[in-house]
Amino acid sequence: MTELLSGRRVVITGAGQGIGRAIGTVLAQYGAQVALLDLDGDRAQQAAATIGDAAVGIACDVTDEDSVRAASARVVELWGGYDGWVNNAGVTRDASLKKMTLEDFGTVIDVHLRGTWLGVREAAAQLRGNGGSIVNMSSMSGKIGNPGQTNYSAAKAGIVGLTKAAAKELAHHGVRVNAVQPGLIRTPMTAAMSAEAFAATEATIPMRRAGNPEEIAGVVTFLLSDLSSYVTGAVVEAGGGRGM
Repeated sequence: MTELLSGRRVVITGAGQGIGRAIGTVLAQYGAQVALLDLDGDRAQQAAATIGDAAVGIACDVTDEDSVRAASARVVELWGGYDGWVNNAGVTRDASLKKMTLEDFGTVIDVHLRGTWLGVREAAAQLRGNGGSIVNMSSMSGKIGNPGQTNYSAAKAGIVGLTKAAAKELAHHGVRVNAVQPGLIRTPMTAAMSAEAFAATEATIPMRRAGNPEEIAGVVTFLLSDLSSYVTGAVVEAGGGRGM
């Protein structure tokens, strides 16, 4: 099991909890060293401690160019470089169009879209010529749209376009760029949903259940491994069939 990603070094943003933390845990099980980046540095370090010696926690604000660059430099300092980067950091500020503030729109766009772009740009600079894999976290909301999430749906749809454009730019440099679109996943973010809203969404899923963070981590593992060596610019839906 540990051989699939043995020797690989992977950076994961938003990895203090939820899907990001699960990605770090699963990647380490497959032999990777993982750098867990999070706005809350203490939470990142606590998550890393649960994984063990293969993990390190680093504070990083994905919306800040200098912070992203510093986190990348810290990983290079520790490990001599890295082989993969996962742009996972995200927030929600749900509201109807009528009630959504410009600040709430901007915050979600900044964290998801600017944060992903900064991560792609930084990772590309490190991976170019050496080869590697970048995975961006989109969402089924970016495909089908969700009421009350015009900011989130727009940002996640934008990540798809960013992924495809970057994949075309970087393919001849040996860097693959792909995206994952999770559906309804049991995380601290979805825990904030009302029981009624959660159940209503779950009922729209052909598999009739929400997913677990580890199931998304499995898709990311595939995209970071040599099993996906001829896959780039792809958007992998992992939503139990929702949105087909």
